[in-house]
Amino acid sequence: MKLFDTLVTIALGLLIWQGVVWATQVPHFILPSPLRVADAAWVNRLSIWNNALVTVSEVLLGLLIGTLLGAITAIGLALSPLARRMFMPALVFTQAIPVFALAPLLTLWLGYGIVSKIAMAVLIIYFPVTSAFLDGIMRVPQGFLDLARTMRATPVQVMLRIRIPAALPALGSGLRLAAVYAPIGAVIGEWVGASKGLGYLMLLANGRAKIDLMFASLFVLAVFTVLLHWSVGRLANWLDRLARPDAA
Repeated sequence: MKLFDTLVTIALGLLIWQGVVWATQVPHFILPSPLRVADAAWVNRLSIWNNALVTVSEVLLGLLIGTLLGAITAIGLALSPLARRMFMPALVFTQAIPVFALAPLLTLWLGYGIVSKIAMAVLIIYFPVTSAFLDGIMRVPQGFLDLARTMRATPVQVMLRIRIPAALPALGSGLRLAAVYAPIGAVIGEWVGASKGLGYLMLLANGRAKIDLMFASLFVLAVFTVLLHWSVGRLANWLDRLARPDAA
């Protein structure tokens, strides 16, 4: 997805939104217009900025930690058939548990600070990254593996020089999903219990019937998610070129 196309889509959506508000004359406390939301964003810009920094920190740290843990897990599972037989069913089973249901427990165990929100973001992206990267590692063309076996390469050498480079595009696909899911995890954690962050600000604005401020916070979160997805997409494209230099 190109950034320009995304921005054009957002602009068209805002125009349609403004037109609907003008045409229906819906009360602003139910659906504020984009102009009213923009005014609320400007008036409360310092509060939005401070809370956005908290959420951005949670998302980026969660994305980094979750990606590292997922990549390490995928490599470990690929190296050990026994580990795959033992832990893959457990990993799949964990996906049957709604991750959002764990948010109150994480808040109880880790407190109302940033740590529980990072943990929530890590949990929500860990499986997509692990699953995508492991699938890429295990789907290396058999001809490469046969050649490595002929040259008596060790399993570690095969992993480092053949499997991981070939699986980089799959890792990029997992990262694209993670870039979308990580903000969801952080905000859900803030909704359950927090004193800072865009999720907290949205709840606070909703409780005080400041719907325009709630929409402003939501819009900032959406813009950040789009930019994060675009940035991670660029990284994923680089990983794809790294795995296939002839495609550059």
